[in-house]
Amino acid sequence: MHMQATRQALSEGRWHFQHGPIDIVLQAVGEPKACQQAVDLAWRRFQTVLPELVSELPLLRQPVSQLHANSLKGSVAQRMWQVAHGLSWAAEDGFVTPMAAVAGSVAEELIGLLAQDGVHKAYVNNGGDIALHLQENQHWRIGVVSDLQKALQADMATDLISDGQFVIDHSMPVRGVATSGWRGRSFSLGIADSVTVLAATAAQADVAATLIANAVNLDHTAIVRRPANSLRDDTDLGDRMVTVEVPTLPIDRVRAALQLGLDCAHAMQARGDVFAAFLCCQGLMVVAQPMECLV
Repeated sequence: MHMQATRQALSEGRWHFQHGPIDIVLQAVGEPKACQQAVDLAWRRFQTVLPELVSELPLLRQPVSQLHANSLKGSVAQRMWQVAHGLSWAAEDGFVTPMAAVAGSVAEELIGLLAQDGVHKAYVNNGGDIALHLQENQHWRIGVVSDLQKALQADMATDLISDGQFVIDHSMPVRGVATSGWRGRSFSLGIADSVTVLAATAAQADVAATLIANAVNLDHTAIVRRPANSLRDDTDLGDRMVTVEVPTLPIDRVRAALQLGLDCAHAMQARGDVFAAFLCCQGLMVVAQPMECLV
């Protein structure tokens, strides 16, 4: 039996929605009546998302290569498969499951309901994976976190923890932001402290951040890894070795690991899968700049 979904009004018109593991902060800005109606629509849909996902969980934990477009029924589940399948070329051995897109796909489902007439801009932040709505001449300022462990210790609903900020405006082809790394809520194959990706949708950003973070990697005897299924029974990664501890490493090795992640991000950019990416590891940062900035 699942806990009942709850919602709580926060300051500045923000709302906190929670249902089991799904923990969301959202906001709609614009005409008050339109914003309230949009939030109510999102709330009604939110209450049904977790039961839908749970009903298809065994399939969602399978590699995308073993599924097809008609394997899944729910709109969130179908989006998860579609985006993960589309980015599977960048995964190690082509392995990725729809679960790589779960947080971004849920955020994307709700932003579609907030994007109503009279709502000038809105966001849905699902544990750091963010979906955006922007009408013309609108923008959002987004914070970047270099250390996910620090962010996880903060209260997402009340604390503002960031190491830097950037602006996304209506003219940019970005409506999704996601961050991944070995210190985050989900397992990682790599050693990145954080990888933040800007993409056209939250689901795309979610999968891309996961795969780029996996690519920031190296072999070193001091790095501690464990089979994912020895750490969590319900993992979709099976016995794949995931990172659980990364000591201070030689700076040249860190640079080499970051370069592997940057190569992955550049390949995604060349295919139009991501707009930009910020990769952090042990105090070093590299950036896959927007392609138009490189012309």
